[in-house]
Amino acid sequence: QVKPVESGGGLVQAGGSLRLSCVASGRTNNGYAGGWFRQPPGKRREFVAAISWSGPLTYYADSVEGRFTVSRDKAKNTVYLEMNSLKPEDTAKYYCTSEIEFCSGKVCHVPADNWGQGTQVTVSS
Repeated sequence: QVKPVESGGGLVQAGGSLRLSCVASGRTNNGYAGGWFRQPPGKRREFVAAISWSGPLTYYADSVEGRFTVSRDKAKNTVYLEMNSLKPEDTAKYYCTSEIEFCSGKVCHVPADNWGQGTQVTVSS
């Protein structure tokens, strides 16, 4: 099975910006969203942002709302995450997937195995 491929991570100072890209795999049809999760050191994976494949609907975690922007190029099966005003607490490994399902605006299903290797984002203070 082809897995998503994330890129664009790196080391940046607080207040800086990064742009992540993900060539998604799996289902990109109506009813699904492509998006990003992250796993900080020693913590569980958490939702960051997502965008529906069929339209302009976007979803954000409260912690990144107003600082991060998710977008997609459906023709390229690619999802982007523009991250601005980065904070040390944004330090994490970032993963993308194409098969997120939302129920009443909340993540209600994520795939068990449609995940890439992730890309590391480190924000120094």
